[in-house]
Order: sequence, then structure tokens, then C-alpha cells
Amino acid sequence: MPEIPQFSSWPSAFGYYPSGSKEEIVLRTSILVLILAASFACAQSRRSEQRFRAQVPRMWDDAAMADLELPLPRARYSLRQVKAEYYYRIPIRPVYKTYPVYPIQNEPAGYIDRLQHEDPAVVFDSGKLKSRQDWIRAGELVFDAPIALFGMDAVRDPGFVARTGVPLASDGSIPTLRYVIRKKGTVQLGSFSCGMCHTRVQPDGSLIKGAQGNFPGDRVVAFSVRRLAAADMEQALKEAQYNARSTFQVPWAIPDPLHEPWFNMPLAQHLAAYEAIPPGVFARHRSSVFAPPQLPDLIGIAGRRYLDKSGLQQHRGIVDLMRYAALNQGADDLGDYGGFIPAASDFKTTVDPLTQERYSDEQLYALALYLYSLRPPANPNPSDQLSESGRKVFERQGCASCHTPPAYTNNKLLPARGFEVPTEHRAKYEIMDVHVGTDPVLTMETRRGTGYYKVPSLLGVWYRGPFEHNGSVATLEDWFNADRLRDDYLPTGWKGSGVERRPVKGHEFGLKLTTTEKKALIAFLRTL
Repeated sequence: MPEIPQFSSWPSAFGYYPSGSKEEIVLRTSILVLILAASFACAQSRRSEQRFRAQVPRMWDDAAMADLELPLPRARYSLRQVKAEYYYRIPIRPVYKTYPVYPIQNEPAGYIDRLQHEDPAVVFDSGKLKSRQDWIRAGELVFDAPIALFGMDAVRDPGFVARTGVPLASDGSIPTLRYVIRKKGTVQLGSFSCGMCHTRVQPDGSLIKGAQGNFPGDRVVAFSVRRLAAADMEQALKEAQYNARSTFQVPWAIPDPLHEPWFNMPLAQHLAAYEAIPPGVFARHRSSVFAPPQLPDLIGIAGRRYLDKSGLQQHRGIVDLMRYAALNQGADDLGDYGGFIPAASDFKTTVDPLTQERYSDEQLYALALYLYSLRPPANPNPSDQLSESGRKVFERQGCASCHTPPAYTNNKLLPARGFEVPTEHRAKYEIMDVHVGTDPVLTMETRRGTGYYKVPSLLGVWYRGPFEHNGSVATLEDWFNADRLRDDYLPTGWKGSGVERRPVKGHEFGLKLTTTEKKALIAFLRTL
């Protein structure tokens, strides 16, 4: 084996014989080493790209899908997925070129007229994707692609931004909505992309893609229905009631004791439940307006074993993430929950697959690669003496037993209050016998429930919020405020429609720390 040159002989080993002072030689040598290292890294990257071969799995496999989700607490009502033969008859959803949406006050002159002269353009073509970066860039297109199309009237209403609180990007656009042209001359408002819920607009108008979003989706729904009601109250009420049942109805109790009174409220009161949900929280399908989940941060998702606040779905590799995206962008509404089919007009008849759209396996693969590629933004919070003191508090309090570095989660499930863990679960899932006492409604009384809550990661809490599985508190300071356990507490995040004060119970760890210790711990958490 040839002898490796010592540092002092490296320049001459590469045919470089410097002259000058010792300091100059060291400086020039250091620059040379950096250049060589960068060249080596670039060469390695090129070789890696050349070696990349996309291996797109057949995503919808009947046996794998049957084992994908954890059962509901009432197991007989767990989702029975449609079969692969049915799923692959659903037409593929094209990914079209999209265009920015502006509130009417910011819309460029003649903008809509120009869009009406644009030809439709499909922008996802897997046959043109050669490198990993090609696939990742294509995955971002899927991430931003709307799956639901509407008329433009609501978003161009002069009161839209003021009434909904939709955040604007630095260019004055609404980055979580896009215009779509599927037919020349017809411009439609596109919504419900992955990016709608998982893009955070910062105070300066910059975007963090994949982060816990802050698009006020529920308030936008209420705004749109109120506009419809002004023209046709009967139709607005009919649509609102159908959509609410499809989204939230539980099949094990019909009439549903949690939701039935709300389903039948006068429209103004019905919509008030949506309007009470703040940005960062979303009453997504299978959950409840009475237990809306906090939007998850997808940055770092590759390191998480369970998906959803309730750990609803296992995440064992890229194909499981593909399945999760397919299900949550429409496919799980086609399945059967003990006789209840959410997408059916009568909630019980199998839906014609030809009336639906789905992602292709190639689109899902690209999307998953994109999500795996996401990295957090630069953290502005310094590691200093205060945060170092907080790190010691974190260690001394045993926080790492659940929030284990480097992912700051142990990727385990915690049983909710009132849930008895089935024996067979212990052999199949990672479960801790710890009850943290948080509100159990989401995981015990909805179709997104499992009887568990997963241990969340603490990475990126500096750019996230509100906190808790239903976003009841706005800041970390609120979370470590022992007053939140009181019945007369005023939640700083989600409260609930018609609720002024209520306790935010559970996870009492850290509440007995001194003021100084809490301040230090929070400083440490914000460096993660």
C-alpha cells in the first residue's frame, strides 16, 4: 500500500510547489484542499446521479394495504380498502401547469384575460425523468398540484383576505392556491394540493415548503359557503350538510352523538365551527370539527415510523408514504368503514371508479422522493449559554426517553385515556405504557382514531405552531404554562366553537420547572 503523504507534503504530492511565507503557503494550501474536496464531492454527486435508476413500486397491493393502517378503537369499523383491480381502473389525474392566485386587490391588470388565452399544459412526464433530481423536481410539481377545482368568484371577492386571514407571499399572491387551465378559455381555482396544508407563509412572505402550514382552510370553506348561501340558502345548506357527513360522520353510531346536533344546526351556527379553527389546524376528513388535528410538519418525515397524530398509518419505507398520499388525496373516501362509504352519494353504494381521479404510481414515487428531500430552513436561534442550560434541563428531566435525539422522537405510540391495548398490538406496534392525559376525542371518537397518539418530533418547533395534537396553544411558553390545566384557562390556539374557556390538559412534564428553567428549556427547543 502506498504511503499517504503527510499534510505538509500534500501540495507537492499534487504537483504544487508553493513559495512565500509560511502563512501564505498554509492559506494557499487550504484553498487548494477545499477546491479538491469540492471537485471530489461534485464528481461523487455526478456518479450518484448517473447510478440512479428509478424503481417505481406497484403501490396498491391488496395484502399490504390491508395491513397498512392501525385498526380503529372499534375495530369492526376500520377502513376496508378498495381492491387493486378497482383502484387501477381509476383514471390518472394529469398534473397541469398552474398559475399564481392573487387577491383581487393585488391582481395584475388583465391577468385573468391573459390566462384565458393560455393552452393547457401537462407538466409531469415520467418518461423525461432521468436523474434523482429530475424526479424530485417533478415531485414538487405533484406537491403543488391541486386536486379539486372550483369557480374563481370566492377568491376574487374583495373581502376574501380580510374575512379568512389567508396569508400572502412576498409577491402579493396566495401561494397555497393555484389557477388551473384544463381547457383553453376556462380558468379554474385549484385547491387541496399537498402544498395547501403543508406550506408555511412566514411573516416576511417567504415560504417553507413541507412545514406545518398556516392556510386557514376551514375559514375559507365557511367563506365560500356563506357566499353561496347569499344566492341560494337551500342549496348551501344541502351541500354543507352532505360535505360534513361525508367528512366527519362516524359509522358506529348513526345518528352520530358527537356530530348529529351540529349537522342539523342553522347554517350560520354550523359554519361557526369551521370559523373557530385557526391557521395551523385543519378539520381534515375522518377527523372532527370538535377535534381538529394540528397540521403536521413533513420536513424530516423519512425518520418517522407512524403518520398522523394518532399514528394511523405505518411508515416502513417509501412505498408506504406513497400509499399515505394516495389515501389522503381521495382514495380512503372510496373505501368502506363498516358499511359507510364517505364518497358515495348515499354513503353506502360503491362509487364508480371511472368518476374519480388518482395519482399514478410514478407521480406518487416522485412526490415521496420530494418529501424525503425536504430540509429545514436555517435556524435563526443561536446555541448559547441559555440554550445550553436548557439542554441540561431537557436531559435532567428525562425528556429524551420520549423525544430521543437525533430525531427527537422515539417513534412510539402512547395509549389514550380509556383505551385498552389489545394483546396482539404489543407484538406488532411500538407502544409505551405511558398515559400523558391529553384529550382523547380525536383518537377515540373519529375515523382517524387508533386509541393512541404518537410521540411527536420536536425538530423545527421554532418555525411551527400552534401546538398540541389539536393546536390548543399558540406558543411553547403557553405549553409550559401550568395555568392551562385550569378549567378557566383561555386557550391561545384552537378553543372550539362557542367555547371561551376550557382546560388544555395532559403532558404535565415540565410544568413544575422554575421560570428560569422553563425559559432555558424553551431556548434549547428552539435550536432544534
